Amino acid sequence: MLINKQKQVFRFSVILFFLTQLTLGNVQAQIVWENPKLPINSFLSRQAQKGNINIADFILPMNRKEIAFNLSALKDSLHKLSAIEKQELAFYLQEYTEFNNNRVDSTLFFKKDPYQRWRAFSAEEGDFLVRIDPAVGFETTQGGSKNLLKMSSGLQLWGHMGKNVSFQAFFTDITEYGTGIDTIRQFSNETGLVRFENVKKDSKLLSYSNLRGSVGYEFKNGSVSLGNDQLLWGYGENGRLVMSDKAPTYPFIRLDYQPLKWVKFHYAHTWLQSAITDSARSYPKGNTIYGSDREIYVSKFMATHSLNFFPVKGVSLSIGESIIYSDKMDPGYLIPVMFFKAYDQITSRYRINSGSNGQFFLQASSRNHIKGLHLYSTLFIDEIRASEIFNRNKSRNQVGFNAGASITDVFLPYLTLGMEYTRINPFVYQNLIPAQTYTNQNYLMGDWIGQNADRLTAWLKYNPMPRLSTKIRLDYIRKGDNGSLEDQYYAEPQPRFLSSNVGIQKQLLIEAGYEMINNLHIKGSYFKQGGIIRPDLQTAAVPNEFRFGVSYGF
Repeated sequence: MLINKQKQVFRFSVILFFLTQLTLGNVQAQIVWENPKLPINSFLSRQAQKGNINIADFILPMNRKEIAFNLSALKDSLHKLSAIEKQELAFYLQEYTEFNNNRVDSTLFFKKDPYQRWRAFSAEEGDFLVRIDPAVGFETTQGGSKNLLKMSSGLQLWGHMGKNVSFQAFFTDITEYGTGIDTIRQFSNETGLVRFENVKKDSKLLSYSNLRGSVGYEFKNGSVSLGNDQLLWGYGENGRLVMSDKAPTYPFIRLDYQPLKWVKFHYAHTWLQSAITDSARSYPKGNTIYGSDREIYVSKFMATHSLNFFPVKGVSLSIGESIIYSDKMDPGYLIPVMFFKAYDQITSRYRINSGSNGQFFLQASSRNHIKGLHLYSTLFIDEIRASEIFNRNKSRNQVGFNAGASITDVFLPYLTLGMEYTRINPFVYQNLIPAQTYTNQNYLMGDWIGQNADRLTAWLKYNPMPRLSTKIRLDYIRKGDNGSLEDQYYAEPQPRFLSSNVGIQKQLLIEAGYEMINNLHIKGSYFKQGGIIRPDLQTAAVPNEFRFGVSYGF
């Protein structure tokens, strides 16, 4: 009964919030979130690194309005762009046309729109707009023990309803055939998956889905959305400490509010999958087809918020807090400005077995204060004893951090060089309550290398011609034992970083991608790995593989 009442309170709060926002005045545009993996994000990030625009791309995904605004700003500064950049800008402007003042009512089927952008379907009339495209892909992986074929098929759509509401949906079914399939994707930077369960297990067949969608509303200086997606927070070339794209998508409420030019508030409440069966709530279903019980999982949630400051152009300073809690939804965490850790201590009566799993994080970033240079660093605090930080015997410095630098237009126009170091101390992301670990669907919400590990990454990126991106990346990874919960909570001194059973992994990635027309991507890569840190979490053979793929719509 209590849970039902909380659900009613939540639904009423959401409805009330939307109704309240309708009174705030004229709406500027609608919110449609863009896929962070699209090349437009790299293009804008590099332009910010050169000082041509300002973007807060440590919080992703960005919305189409923000992207269009920055493209428009670049159009007014063409004298700062190279010939290749000018051609890329013109190409991307074809995509983000819904904010043009000279839009005309039209309905298109499988033809180019007035901006020469091919559309499968587009209809706009007055304040209504909908666009639909297929989402299809083909990829093959060859080398070592792998002989794979990956097929994707689905649909994406997005649009606006009136001046207030936006919507979007993306769905693909993905099937992999062949040998060397990675069915768990634990110790890799690839996004985790939820496998279709078949009666007959087949080691040469893997099926899963990719699902995203949201409805959004923008008011003056802010926006709110309800959706199912991945929310990213922080900078990182091959992983993010705070929130990454390692875990599969999850439902969320997201609020972004920027009352002043120099400060932005970000809040999200997410519904996670614990992957832990709740035996008390599970019950017999009265038959034995596929098992005798109706299985119900332990409820799991995460709330996060951050204050992000922009004191001068090119500088961002952020401080944030997150909390993972379980069992039942707590309305206290639906209050965006609540101090989560303090609230948890009071509601749990300061008892660790009744409480939740809280974290703090900080980030600093500087762009173009030295020409073309981007410096950044993130600190993730899972647990720390402030009074014993430097006491080797009593310290509990369960923290992670990264520091990185990249410089663009070095030696050659459009050439970017970078290096980053990431270190995650023992027991970070881990918790004594299994339903409160820093995971979704058993995949880390943070950096994929996990606790008691570090990574040194170096990369080179170069666009020799418009829309042709190339990259070489080197990674040197070390990882020790995860350690026991007893050591985490009782050991003094705590186990030292990389003190036992250290594995080493070296990786080389050479990649090239070309966007032929808007949303049609061709990509090829070569990946070589030396050493295997977790043989139980991936195939036994050392990868040495080639990939080639074509996709449209994602």
